[in-house]
Amino acid sequence: MALECCTITVCFEDPFWVGLYERTGEDGYQVSKITFGAEPKDYQVYDFLLRSWRELNFSPVISGETVIQVRKNPKRARREIARQLSGPPMGTKAQEALKLQRAEGKAARQSKTRQVRQAEEERRFQLRQEKKKEKHRGH
Repeated sequence: MALECCTITVCFEDPFWVGLYERTGEDGYQVSKITFGAEPKDYQVYDFLLRSWRELNFSPVISGETVIQVRKNPKRARREIARQLSGPPMGTKAQEALKLQRAEGKAARQSKTRQVRQAEEERRFQLRQEKKKEKHRGH
């Protein structure tokens, strides 16, 4: 995914501080949720992204229109940032991507659990069959 634009939003979701790292590229939109714990300072968020951005678990790509960034007037940019900070912390696109990521994780866990359960049932069945054969060998 060729990266065109990325943003990080840090907000408080009781009881932890959470960061949403959103990236938009040619393919579409992806989001990753980062739990910080205590309120992180700006330099701590920046340091975290520099150290461990490769290990971030991003949601599947949601196709959509790409955003082309145009250089803005600094005063306008400051006003928009203030507006974003006063508004709701998480966008609906980010919520949708996180929901999709959780659903995929849940499906993977369920299939793995199902396979383990089936393997255990098969093992028990084979054990019962062997016991039956042992009983009949003596006669």
